[in-house]
Amino acid sequence: MGSAVLTTTHDKQVAEIMGADKTYNLNVLKDSFIKEIIVARAFSSENEKPPELLEMVGEIVKRCRGSPLAATALGSVLLTKTSVQEWKAISSRSSICTEETGILPILKLSYNDLPPHMKQCFAFCAIFPKDYKINVEKLIQLWIANGFIPEHEEDSLETTGKHIFNELASRSFFLDIEEFKGDKQYCFRTTCKIHDLMHDIAMFVMGKECVVAIKEPSQIEWLSDTARHLFLSCGEPEGILNDSLEKKSPAIQTLICDSPMQSSLKHLSKYSSLHALKLCIRGTESFLLKSMYLHHLRYLDLSTSSIKSLPENMSILYNLQVLDLSNCSYLDRLPMQMKYMTSLRHLYTHGCRTLKSMPPELGKLTNLQTLTCFVAAVTGPNCSDVAELQNLNLGGQLEICHIEAEAEVAYLGKKKDLKELTLRWTSVCDSKVLDNFEPHDGLQVLKIYSY
Repeated sequence: MGSAVLTTTHDKQVAEIMGADKTYNLNVLKDSFIKEIIVARAFSSENEKPPELLEMVGEIVKRCRGSPLAATALGSVLLTKTSVQEWKAISSRSSICTEETGILPILKLSYNDLPPHMKQCFAFCAIFPKDYKINVEKLIQLWIANGFIPEHEEDSLETTGKHIFNELASRSFFLDIEEFKGDKQYCFRTTCKIHDLMHDIAMFVMGKECVVAIKEPSQIEWLSDTARHLFLSCGEPEGILNDSLEKKSPAIQTLICDSPMQSSLKHLSKYSSLHALKLCIRGTESFLLKSMYLHHLRYLDLSTSSIKSLPENMSILYNLQVLDLSNCSYLDRLPMQMKYMTSLRHLYTHGCRTLKSMPPELGKLTNLQTLTCFVAAVTGPNCSDVAELQNLNLGGQLEICHIEAEAEVAYLGKKKDLKELTLRWTSVCDSKVLDNFEPHDGLQVLKIYSY
């Protein structure tokens, strides 16, 4: 008793089969539900609002056409409006919702209410296919790479990016937000998705600037000169790109290839405008990076590639902020001159099982915030020992492997942003060398092997 079942459908024939009287009753229930959503969203602020606004909720409910997502989005917009005039302005807009356009215009209204930099950040998400599980950390890094995040003196770009993501999530632009802890590859990870209708808004805003190919494009021209952000998840992406760029010259800023690449890319000069690049290279040679001039590159993801080494000329990528080499299981060395990559903020090396050492003077990368695995196996002039970690303000996950008994002090107690620390020794020893690796007392995960 007292319970109700709410059934919705986009198909009018289904509604007719259910019966007109039942459909009417369901609509009444549905409008009541939509009203509750709007009131909960629009009146959750501490700012006092005149009681007249409650009387206007009924008109707003009609504009939502029974969509909880539209109600949530519109309620978030109304949350910041405190006067009757502002509510009337929104309620009276003829483009909020019509029979022809469905609920998209009301969601577009939610988008229009965003500050300019948030509009850029959300619209960029059109680069991902529908129902794609987005890595939030990587998304923020892509925003930064493309210059969408405004700088603030008090906060880092990453912190500002998190604020933007949280604000967009609170307005229902993102959903299915999940946090993973204890993942074998990376301990702390957050993912999200975009509702299909919200994705349509992003695609509408970006137009031909974003191109998504999840299957091999037809012979029809699929890549225009206005394309800026490309996502390919289809067979032989290098062949598709080679054929397309033979005649076109778009100024590509983002290229994400989710499929393995077996052979070289051609027309390499046309990639010089890249700010963000993700490739999965099959083959031990990093053929692409040797020949490409990527002066503007800020984000490079080569995770799960089969490469054995990286070209030494990578050290001239002075603007590179993110280098993801995670799970490159054949990679045995990094460029010797990495100390000159002074813009580097995030270096992912976890899962690189054959990596033998770290390049010398790594401590000069003072902007480095993330270093997921530090290999301390060999000491000498051509590699770094754990003392190089002293001046690095690292956070997140850190693994130090192949530690020798006579290891130097690592000064980990000062790294207050570390969440997980893994220590792997080359063999069991009875000395008090562990004292050299004492972390701060806010650490969430500590793993010790072969001590």
